[in-house]
Amino acid sequence: MSIRDILAKHHKARASRLSLERAKNPNVADVIENNICTIVELRRDEERNKTTQDKIADAITAFSGSMWFLYLHAMWFVAWVLINLGLTPIPKFDAYPFNFLTMVVSLEAIFLSTFVLISQNKMGEVADKRADLDLQINLLAEYEITRILRLVDAMAEKMGIDEAFDPEIDELKATVSPDQVLEEIKNRAQQAKKL
Repeated sequence: MSIRDILAKHHKARASRLSLERAKNPNVADVIENNICTIVELRRDEERNKTTQDKIADAITAFSGSMWFLYLHAMWFVAWVLINLGLTPIPKFDAYPFNFLTMVVSLEAIFLSTFVLISQNKMGEVADKRADLDLQINLLAEYEITRILRLVDAMAEKMGIDEAFDPEIDELKATVSPDQVLEEIKNRAQQAKKL
């Protein structure tokens, strides 16, 4: 999804939000409230665009990560063991060492881990989209701040303000190249590993 698409969705969501009556929180600025609504709308869009398979995988993953799942399994295992040790009137069907139980639990683990991986892959895709958007916004903000800094510095020089001749400001006015920053981080990390 491109920035243009995201902005179009933002404006569409904003228009629908403005048509709805919503409680205004006096402690939250309108721009923040609009941003919150945009984030909620983007998350709703992500939910709406999920396939049936994704929804099933998410539901199974959510249930298998709940306390009810743990309680259900604890009761199941206790009942299984009690029945198969002959401590109940129900006839034994899986004598000690409970080979059938072991097989069932192993199969369940295989399927549950697959569902969890499917859900994690989808969550990873969503996280990547958000990270790309964050990076784009951060790069845009860096560009805007650099432009503003250059403008303010030029005004300060024209007005003869002494702080305008600070060498650190000249460094801050330089355009940041993300690929060079990443390369420098990588080089420093490799140097740190050698120490």
